Amino acid sequence: MKETALSGIDRIALMQTFVLIVEAGTLSAAALRLETSQPTVSRRLQSLERLLGVKLLQRTTHVMKLTDDGERCFAHAKALVEQWQAIEDDLQGAAEEPKGLLRVLVPHAFGQDQMIGPLQEYLQRYPKMRVEWMLSDRRPDFIAEGVDCAVHVGTVTDPSVVALLVAEIPRIVVAAPQLLASGLVIEHPAGLAELPWVALSTFYRQQVTLTSEQQETEHIAIHPQLLTDSLYALRNAMLAGMGAGIASSWAVKEDIEQGRLQHLCPEWHAAPLPIYLVYPYARFYPAKLRRFLEMMREVLPIIGGTQAPVK
Repeated sequence: MKETALSGIDRIALMQTFVLIVEAGTLSAAALRLETSQPTVSRRLQSLERLLGVKLLQRTTHVMKLTDDGERCFAHAKALVEQWQAIEDDLQGAAEEPKGLLRVLVPHAFGQDQMIGPLQEYLQRYPKMRVEWMLSDRRPDFIAEGVDCAVHVGTVTDPSVVALLVAEIPRIVVAAPQLLASGLVIEHPAGLAELPWVALSTFYRQQVTLTSEQQETEHIAIHPQLLTDSLYALRNAMLAGMGAGIASSWAVKEDIEQGRLQHLCPEWHAAPLPIYLVYPYARFYPAKLRRFLEMMREVLPIIGGTQAPVK
């Protein structure tokens, strides 16, 4: 049998690099995820090609494409890397402290307010972990971007991902006191139709639906003067008296307590927003992700401004 200078662990590392190159789409993107340089990634690819004696990738200025051998190698390498990770995790023990980098995409507003506490708890519990906390309301391409998981507020329709419903965010109608006639108290949704409105375009635009404590439902047509996809912009617009709006209760709780905003129709509420933990399907999940998911399932239903989902 022909001997090589590469050890078994070197081969695993080369396979891991190759898988990341294919999934990330470019050498530079793979280098970013590996926290190394592009020349290093290129050398690892060349080493793997020399070891196997085949060309794995065809590269031009603008395109990187797997060869036929590369297609077969990727399928084997992907399975091998997952099996190796599973072996490591099993033999090192389920209770071993996770370490490494976890990349998480979180909603812009919720992720920089309500979720900082749980994030801090995770890092305190596992001090060998580092987290890249990416604030965005978009849905990621998990594989290409190297995102481990996402916390998503709102419905999830992508069947290619795992989506665990873990909590809900209550929503209420609020407005600045100066928007209302002196002494006016709006108790029923019918009184909302004549008010100016601002709207969170991600969830409502021309109509809002409210439900009472007795499960009555009212639909109100609105004509927003402002549409925005930012919860912070919505809150500031309402504080400025630009219109009534429906907001996550956690975002306006302090404003209501201090009289800057008024809770309208307090016996009625909009449908709560679901909070999902979202991540790609895989045969194996590393300890760093499993521990994060376990903690988020525990804390998200009980942190301020959320509730357990209604069964």
